[in-house]
Amino acid sequence: MLRSYQSVIILKPDLDGPQLDQAIEKFELIFKKSGGAVINLEKWGKKRLAYKIRKHKFGIYLNIYHTCEAAKTSEMEKEYQLYDLVIKYLIIKLDEKAVERIISEKEAATEEEAAREKASADDNAASDKPDTVAAAAKPAADEENKPGADEENKG
Repeated sequence: MLRSYQSVIILKPDLDGPQLDQAIEKFELIFKKSGGAVINLEKWGKKRLAYKIRKHKFGIYLNIYHTCEAAKTSEMEKEYQLYDLVIKYLIIKLDEKAVERIISEKEAATEEEAAREKASADDNAASDKPDTVAAAAKPAADEENKPGADEENKG
């Protein structure tokens, strides 16, 4: 029976972009092996740890919501322990309400992002048009700032 879980994983802090992507692919492979799939993946980034863990003061946090067969969680924990980039991990079983909330938040975030992209595209289209008021005001301002303009007005 598939159940929903949340895995919070702390990785070594010295990973760069491609290495982090490789690690994420490895976790997705682990979930597929256990008969599940990723629901949502959040990269929380590099954060300071409350205390040193395996001589590290910082770690890269991943928050992964996924499904998995209940009997395979112990195998998944073993995979986490054996993976050398993992400093610490935590697996939490989620109830159905939490899963529904996560999915609705993900959909809302996707809709917000689409709206933001549309708004920025509209702003870019509007900024392509020349601003005639600013263009007309600019030559007058340039004449005031000419060198020697003050001397003409004084005399």
